[in-house]
Amino acid sequence: MKMEDFNINPSTMKLEVDIMELPKSCVIVICDGKAKLRELPTHGEYKIVTHQGKVKRLRVEQGEEF
Repeated sequence: MKMEDFNINPSTMKLEVDIMELPKSCVIVICDGKAKLRELPTHGEYKIVTHQGKVKRLRVEQGEEF
């Protein structure tokens, strides 16, 4: 599973991402000037846990077909 952290340009507050290099299905989560990319599992759930309006945890629960 691909994991990558991105830097947001502090002077422009912009995030530039080359979509041609991203996985087929992924999520980018932005909080407090940080951006993190996580590839989504083929079967499962991806949970974003927040506390007081801020992202605290990215949790993945994977499964497979029986």
